[in-house]
Amino acid sequence: MTLKLHCFGESGNSYKAALALELSGLEWEPVYVDFFGGAARTEEYRALNTMGEAPLLIDGDRRISQSGVIQQYISDKTGKFGGEGDDRYEVLRWVLWDNHKLSSMAGVARFLMNFLPEEKRPQEVIGFYQGRLKGAYTVLNTHLAGRDWIVGDGLTNADFSCCSYLYYPEPFGFDRADWPHIDRWLDNIAQTPGWKGPYDLMPGSPADRA
Repeated sequence: MTLKLHCFGESGNSYKAALALELSGLEWEPVYVDFFGGAARTEEYRALNTMGEAPLLIDGDRRISQSGVIQQYISDKTGKFGGEGDDRYEVLRWVLWDNHKLSSMAGVARFLMNFLPEEKRPQEVIGFYQGRLKGAYTVLNTHLAGRDWIVGDGLTNADFSCCSYLYYPEPFGFDRADWPHIDRWLDNIAQTPGWKGPYDLMPGSPADRA
């Protein structure tokens, strides 16, 4: 049975799930959510996901939301990306850290800087988020010194989670050249057979709304 991921290309959280699915070997297909057109707020979508968010994974009668939970579900089905032994807790630690310290800040900063009309962009708020992001980049860059992957010797959900927003081309205060260990790590992930960037993996992009 083909898994269906309700997602949209601009969503870094959707990308975490889509990339894990793409590299897992599971049969899946993306289902476009017109998030900017209000699709996630409709009664039809809320009947599928009461949280009104993307991504949403549907596997038969099972519906799973929240990217970290979807990643764990993929790991449980395939035995991949979850870490071995005590590394499982390290993977979870980094997924939770990303959700609170990295992706949450990057997602808001990127939205405010790129998806709002220029005259409505709150510069002080953007500056606050960029300051928090600098701290997160420092933690990740330091951790990756001398490492190819965040945990262990290969790709895990920790990598999928933390990398998600860092591949987007829109400016939000992240320059790979400023963070050499992150830059090298992103290259490692992108060299994995089957890797695709977010706009190649999921439907929907800013160009579609231009």
